[in-house]
Amino acid sequence: MSFTAKSRKSWIEDTLCKRECVRFIPSSWDQHRCAPVCQICQNLIRCCCGRLVGEHSWQESVPPLSFHAASGPDMEEDWSTEVHTRASPTNAYGTIDFEDTAARVCRAKYVRVAVDSKPEALLQLMLREWQMERPKLLLTVQGGTENFVLPPKVMQAFSKGLITAALNTGGWILTDGINAGVSKYVGEAVKVFGGHDLRKRNTIGITPWGVIDNNMDLIGRDVFKPYQPLGNPLSKRVCLNGFHSHFLLVDDGTLGKYGCQQGLRRKLEKQIQQQKIHPRLNQRVPMVCVVVEGGPSVVFTVLDYVSSSPPVPVFVFEGSGRAADLLSFLHKQTANDRQLDADIIEDFLTRIGDEFGVERTEAVRLYSVLQECMDHRESIAIFDSESDDQTAPDAAILSTTLKGTKVSPAEQLNMALAWDQADIAQKEILVYGQHWPVGSLEKAMLDALVLDRVSFVKMLIDNGMTMSHFLTVERLEELYNTPLGQTQRFLQHLVEDAKQTSLPAGYRLSLIDVGLVIEYLIGGAYRSTYTRKHFRAAYSRMQETDRRWDSSGSFSKQRFGLKSNSRRSGPRQDLHFFRTAQPYKRKEQDAAPGKTVNTRLSSGLGDASLQVPFNFNDLFVWAVLQQRQQMALFLWQHGEETLTRAIVGCKLYRSMAVEAQLSSMYDNIAEKFKADSLEFGKLAVDVLDCAFRQNGQMAMKLLTSEMEAWSHFTCLQLAVSSCHRPFVSHSCTQTLLTDLWMGPLNMRKNSFIKIILSLLLPPAILMLEFKSKAEMCHVPQTHEAMLFGLDSVKSTPAPQATADLSHHDAEQGLPFYEKCLCPVSRSVSNVKVQWLPWITRIYDFYTAPVVKFWFHTMSYLCFLMLFSFVVLVKMEARPSIQEWLVIFYIVSTAVEKTREVLMSEPRKLRQKLKIWFSEYWNISDFVAILLFLVGLILRWHADPYRTAGRIAYCLDIIFWFIRVLDLLAVNQHAGPYLTMITKMTSNMFFIVVMMAIVLLSFGVSRKAILSPEEEPSWSLARDIVFQPYWMIFGEVYAGEIDQCAGGNSCPPASFLTPFLQGVYMFVQYIIMVNVLIASII
Repeated sequence: MSFTAKSRKSWIEDTLCKRECVRFIPSSWDQHRCAPVCQICQNLIRCCCGRLVGEHSWQESVPPLSFHAASGPDMEEDWSTEVHTRASPTNAYGTIDFEDTAARVCRAKYVRVAVDSKPEALLQLMLREWQMERPKLLLTVQGGTENFVLPPKVMQAFSKGLITAALNTGGWILTDGINAGVSKYVGEAVKVFGGHDLRKRNTIGITPWGVIDNNMDLIGRDVFKPYQPLGNPLSKRVCLNGFHSHFLLVDDGTLGKYGCQQGLRRKLEKQIQQQKIHPRLNQRVPMVCVVVEGGPSVVFTVLDYVSSSPPVPVFVFEGSGRAADLLSFLHKQTANDRQLDADIIEDFLTRIGDEFGVERTEAVRLYSVLQECMDHRESIAIFDSESDDQTAPDAAILSTTLKGTKVSPAEQLNMALAWDQADIAQKEILVYGQHWPVGSLEKAMLDALVLDRVSFVKMLIDNGMTMSHFLTVERLEELYNTPLGQTQRFLQHLVEDAKQTSLPAGYRLSLIDVGLVIEYLIGGAYRSTYTRKHFRAAYSRMQETDRRWDSSGSFSKQRFGLKSNSRRSGPRQDLHFFRTAQPYKRKEQDAAPGKTVNTRLSSGLGDASLQVPFNFNDLFVWAVLQQRQQMALFLWQHGEETLTRAIVGCKLYRSMAVEAQLSSMYDNIAEKFKADSLEFGKLAVDVLDCAFRQNGQMAMKLLTSEMEAWSHFTCLQLAVSSCHRPFVSHSCTQTLLTDLWMGPLNMRKNSFIKIILSLLLPPAILMLEFKSKAEMCHVPQTHEAMLFGLDSVKSTPAPQATADLSHHDAEQGLPFYEKCLCPVSRSVSNVKVQWLPWITRIYDFYTAPVVKFWFHTMSYLCFLMLFSFVVLVKMEARPSIQEWLVIFYIVSTAVEKTREVLMSEPRKLRQKLKIWFSEYWNISDFVAILLFLVGLILRWHADPYRTAGRIAYCLDIIFWFIRVLDLLAVNQHAGPYLTMITKMTSNMFFIVVMMAIVLLSFGVSRKAILSPEEEPSWSLARDIVFQPYWMIFGEVYAGEIDQCAGGNSCPPASFLTPFLQGVYMFVQYIIMVNVLIASII
């Protein structure tokens, strides 16, 4: 038995008790016929507890000697549980296996408890020992205990409504637990509509121990007991219902007597009502009483519920019979404070007598109790299953619970939020004219986000909740610090990896920590809003203000965030696309709103009353980092930049999957991250495809627009960094890349021939065809290109150009003429304007990326020829002209690489170098340049340094030749092969390791056998691997296999070397054949 099982067993026996009668008091004092009393007759007389003499325990009392009537105090003694029973540790608890339910596994936890058990202990038993989920709704079912027939419509409405309401809200159902009456119908409802998840079948039966048939079979401590629910039809006892999940068997020391469980059941209900519906919600667990049929006791129970404080709403199923029908009839007849006529009262009294089989006096008493119930009619709801306009029974039960509890609308909203019933809240709570306290809806939104209630978040947004007023720094940090078990631990580990430090216990994440995680996951030069200088300054200022207010005792709990300096602050007309590459600068007047925002940001730092920027983006990233996929999908649909957010979600999930795989603690969630990443990736492709079908040029603009909210990255940059191949391979992306590659050149066939001829013969440039302004509107342009006059290509005459000033493309912002050409045209002559077309053609040609590539390729090949000539000929004391050209080329390359590093986006040099060295070809260039510079320094000295410098040249040219592979990667035929070779090389690493292990094992043993007299030297390392390595490729050194041939001296055990060589080559060929098969597959 495990330690947990032992502790549970010890706790149950130490806390819970049973009751046993220890004093025999005959139920009848009639004179007995036998004198003296015989032993047989003694076993025929029952005690007031319902047991015979032999069924009592006489451990603390002496059995009676006579049962004759006697005078004295014993004659008037009444039996009671408190006086005549003894409490002892319970001896019956464990699991019941119901044997007649072969269709599904039906097992239930049970325990025998005393009638005076503390409800706190029973609740602790259910929550801690039985591991039941905390209830969000308590449905107590009251009705008849005898078998009765329900009409089909009523039974369908009751079964579906009760179970659906319990499952949808996570509620508990309380019944008598017996296989008769209303409890039997509850069991049938669980059978038909209940799920197979045992943890969600929270149907609790509170049953008297003494009325259970074969209850002695359940005695045992922490046992697994089979139970047959089909009892003896002649027995007055009842069986347990097999479709309940838990049983509290109430023991008051009696046998065969009902009613003892009602008091303990009511106490337990009140105890459950005192519990919180959720740890972060102040609302208590609501309760509703469901009445089906029932006798006179049900009427008193209903009165107890509706007259309690706070009242318990009662939901009555009309048409179920007896007490339910009487309540329904009186509820309808007394509507609108209407008084009953005398004849109706008389008929009603008669009906009470007929239904319950009681005398008129008792009927009048029951009528008065029913009238008292009607005094609380607002807490009673009648459900008529025959009505056509009746709502669904589960919705009606929940609506009755909300209305009958008499709590404020904010508390009702908390209940609906805990149940995740947004439709009920929309219909019953968020109605027109409802008054809401200040901050109540904001708190509901925060609770909905924490509890992951997507439907509630949608409902609150649809009802006017604005994120710009809701989201604050404090609330966003609260969302990130919500304890979610494994999810929170994973996020903290990401923070530790991003900060390169360990977090102390109880550490509270800040937005700056979250920003570091975002940068860590996206990688590259991405900078989060939370880590930028202005945010850090405002955040620190706000923290200082909070601490100062805390120390002065005047700190307000309501903290707000940082003001957005985004485009929401500026006028709408200022929103236009930013260009990639070197984005053009806004004009002075365009930048004014931004300056105003920055001024407002700086001036508002002291009061800490600024709002968080890009609220929907913040919430979307929060949902992704918190692994709330459905919430992330919903937030993705709101706000702007849906395409960018889809790619960001794909990138974040993919990076989180990699981190989970690297950490052995989170292997189970890596596949989930990959699936979520694919889902967002598919959404990004779908959005791009839809946009491309509607407007191709605008879709391509969308790909190259710099997103201010996402570190000025473009969608294309994010897609490439996240390795989103379906997105990059989309027709829109490929078309854009082709246009970017070709630039202003309009070529379809033999483009490389035309470009090479134009480079060799510059006058041929004027014969090439260029794209028009409309065709280039979606292609990003540099600031220099616009100043040069790119948009003036088609406007040769100045008057026509001036006439076109009033017509410009709104999508491109201000036209070129309005920006620069108009002022220039007022001062230049028409002759100069006529020169612009061929000048711009030359400029367009030499600035096109494809031309730059071919020019670089041709110059690089010339460089390789010169470098090859330098290393192949004799090196003189002074560099030749060819060597000076090579030196100039490599030094200029080094300067360009330095500029590339310094001009990269990251602020810190360490981050710049880290990103630059993350690419393989940059590492290769760095080694090649460094090795060349070392050789250049050595070659200026006399031998042997000059020889060492020449050798450095010879080794360095290898790297420059390998660099040609990067140029071949552009080719559509050679590129895929290079990609496959790169992947194969990385995948072959462990296979090469295995081959090396086999090689070393054979080489060491072979060398040791053949050279037993070898002296220590570094040549041993070469001899170990030299010949075994070439044997892999077929050079077996046949003349050296047999060392004894030709009269040579044979080293000891040299006969083993041929055998070892055979095994070695056999194993190596097996490995290579497997590599070949794997590459084919």
